Amino acid sequence: MSAPLKVGVIGCGIIAQVMHLPHLSQSPAAFELAAVCDIAEPAAERCAARFRALAAFSDWREMLETELDAVMVLTSGNHAPIAIAAAEAGVHVFVEKPMALSVADGLAMIEAAEKAGVCLMVGTMKRYDPAYERLAELLPEIRGALRLARVTTLESPFEPYVAHYPLLPPSPAPPTVVAELRKADEATVDSVLGDVDEVTRFGYRWLLLDNLVHEFNALRGVLGEPTEVVYASLARESVSVNLRFGEIPCHLSWVDLLSGIARYKQEFAFYSPQLRLTLELPSPYLRNEPSRLIVEGGEVGSAHSWVREETVSYDEAFRRELDEFADCIATGRTPRTSGHDGLADLRLCEAVVRKHLGLDVEFVSAGPTNTASSA
Repeated sequence: MSAPLKVGVIGCGIIAQVMHLPHLSQSPAAFELAAVCDIAEPAAERCAARFRALAAFSDWREMLETELDAVMVLTSGNHAPIAIAAAEAGVHVFVEKPMALSVADGLAMIEAAEKAGVCLMVGTMKRYDPAYERLAELLPEIRGALRLARVTTLESPFEPYVAHYPLLPPSPAPPTVVAELRKADEATVDSVLGDVDEVTRFGYRWLLLDNLVHEFNALRGVLGEPTEVVYASLARESVSVNLRFGEIPCHLSWVDLLSGIARYKQEFAFYSPQLRLTLELPSPYLRNEPSRLIVEGGEVGSAHSWVREETVSYDEAFRRELDEFADCIATGRTPRTSGHDGLADLRLCEAVVRKHLGLDVEFVSAGPTNTASSA
């Protein structure tokens, strides 16, 4: 057996504490948590103690000077500077979604990884959900007859979904570091959008890149690359997008209900005359909560119809994407959610914001998509 991968985790926020760090620490045969890093030094030190990391840092540059096989970039800002530096150091890279804040930065990340010969993987975990993979098995049966694809996301407050976890108390980050990072992120967004209104900036940065990038990626995983952005409207509390995947129309609705009840809901629905498939996903903060796949069918020309609900597995998508990362490093194969795959999501986000602004959209896909098969 090969030695565990020496992994450094950059960013010790909620998703790191709820998902990534527990799964790393529970997989000692595959991973050794060599270091954690956070700009709030107390957060790094507390996470190191809780998850038994060998070292804690407040500067990722110092962490990259240690002996590492891979890094996981889980920060909330632009991942490109860290990912590029890690690749140039010969370290494999996992980045949470979105991989970057612009297509230009995404391309630079891919170039650095390919030049160094390291793995670059994007953490769009829905692609590793067992129920999503089951959807991907069934969908080809009705692909030619699809009349509509529909995605609906009802965002709700996340605090109730994490209250039962033993999260570490928040630690304030140095104000000067936060200001520098925010300034750099804003400059990157400026490079994409130019001089636009604040609603558009907010919609691109926080709604498309931070939220709908998951929906875009999941759709692409089963339908391939979209061929047209038909309509897009961004508002602070809602997003509406119409796409086409060849002959298949697709409507996405995202609604901010964060000030309301804790009833997160996300559906991916695919309709044909003979069969309907609906994937219902739970809050992403709930470990091992299964997604539901609902299959509806019947006898054409009669009153007979039926509904089947499938619970495919209680395995966790966040854990399964770690398995993918380790296996790709070991075998040299390309991850399902590769850098090129993440780049296609960025291209789509930029195309959607251009459509919202009433600009011409010359939508260019990034080539074939790796589908959600269990590989």
